[in-house]
Amino acid sequence: MTRSSLTTPPPGAAAPAAPPGAPRPGAVLGSHYGRCFGCGTEHPTGLHLKARTPDGATVEAEFTVGEAHQGAPGLAHGGVLAAAMDEVIGMSVYLFHKPYVTGRLETDYLQPVPVGTTLHLRAWCNGIAGRKAYLEAEGRIGAPDGPVAVRAAALFIEVSMEHFAEHGDLAAIAAEHQDFEVNP
Repeated sequence: MTRSSLTTPPPGAAAPAAPPGAPRPGAVLGSHYGRCFGCGTEHPTGLHLKARTPDGATVEAEFTVGEAHQGAPGLAHGGVLAAAMDEVIGMSVYLFHKPYVTGRLETDYLQPVPVGTTLHLRAWCNGIAGRKAYLEAEGRIGAPDGPVAVRAAALFIEVSMEHFAEHGDLAAIAAEHQDFEVNP
């Protein structure tokens, strides 16, 4: 994948190690919000990504493309695949115990993904410089070592929890994130 300068870490950006208190290797990662389209268990047509971290610094996940996820008949919608990449990348940066939002997402589609296919996703951080995190992900068909169907590179920006309180639903944030201070 040829990444733009906007998703390539600048010189000196350090690839982060698993932070203190990171989930143990192999730990299953829960949803950050029950109604999230990507990882929420309460979203009726969401991706329902099931994720884990092999090392406390990267994320592996999978989802099965369903009827609600198709674009062309029998094939995953490209926007749904981009959403899956955004979600797994967001999960990987969330491991660092800081809130981030997507600033830029570049997605390359290499193969069609049929309905019924399980897509195996992996995401990692290439570097952090200030509030900017530079990340990549790939989605493989059928198995963790299957053919690559989609790749992504992203720039995420660290924000405060007040960002979500100001622009989102403060009550929902407070209900699901008691460990964050969310006073707008």
